[in-house]
Amino acid sequence: MTNILEVKNLKIWDSRNERVIVPNSSFHVKQGSCLAIVGESGSGKSVTCKAIMRLNKAGIRQSGDILLRGINLMELSEQEMRKKRGKQLCMILQSSMRAFDPSCVVGVHLQETLVEHFGWSREEITTKMKNAMESVRLKNPIEVMNTYPHQLSGGMLQRVMIALTIVLEPDIIIADEPTTALDTVSQFEVVEQFRQLRERMGCSMIFISHDLGIVKLMADDVLVMKEGEIVENGTTQAIFSEPQHTYTRYLLSTKLALNQHFKRIMGGVSVAEG
Repeated sequence: MTNILEVKNLKIWDSRNERVIVPNSSFHVKQGSCLAIVGESGSGKSVTCKAIMRLNKAGIRQSGDILLRGINLMELSEQEMRKKRGKQLCMILQSSMRAFDPSCVVGVHLQETLVEHFGWSREEITTKMKNAMESVRLKNPIEVMNTYPHQLSGGMLQRVMIALTIVLEPDIIIADEPTTALDTVSQFEVVEQFRQLRERMGCSMIFISHDLGIVKLMADDVLVMKEGEIVENGTTQAIFSEPQHTYTRYLLSTKLALNQHFKRIMGGVSVAEG
């Protein structure tokens, strides 16, 4: 299986105080596979994925090579990168509210994004988005498109983003903690939508999560990060059944303890297994 994305010797640092956030990371994503990046808060997961998109905030610098289908994204101008974002690299954020302009209805964001990448007419965009939104079980899509972001729930906004991704058909989807801000029912539904998205499009995915149950469900491969460094990587099966690093074993044991605690609260119900 060929690699669609290769990250080589990625270093990320804060130029204001020279603090190194990620000292030297190398990993790859195989064509059509899902790579999960796990670790506690502050381990470097999100900053790594924003580096791939070249979207880290001002003052955060990076070096190394990021190859997408053999093209080094580090060598592209900002204008060339903008063409890659959305069409080839699509990032779904933890808080989908941040993806939308609060002063405009949701449809304005969808229209601007799709006009920039495809130049479609308003009618084409409405038709394609309506179909995609219905496919992720969003009711009344036209009404949703004419609604302000704050009037929609987090789960609904995540589905709008997934629907937009279906229309964009990117090579790689980067999902940064996409279920964290959602209630349990919405989490389950959004994860199901991501699973169906992979099946439908055959796209590659980087899935950042601290929820190992979701990781086990979603990922083919797992990369474990601690304090900016990759401490372990391998297939999901190998990581969960035979973790090599003490930190990985700690993460897994913590997950197991939480599951057992949850089962005791629920009176022995095995809802939290996975």
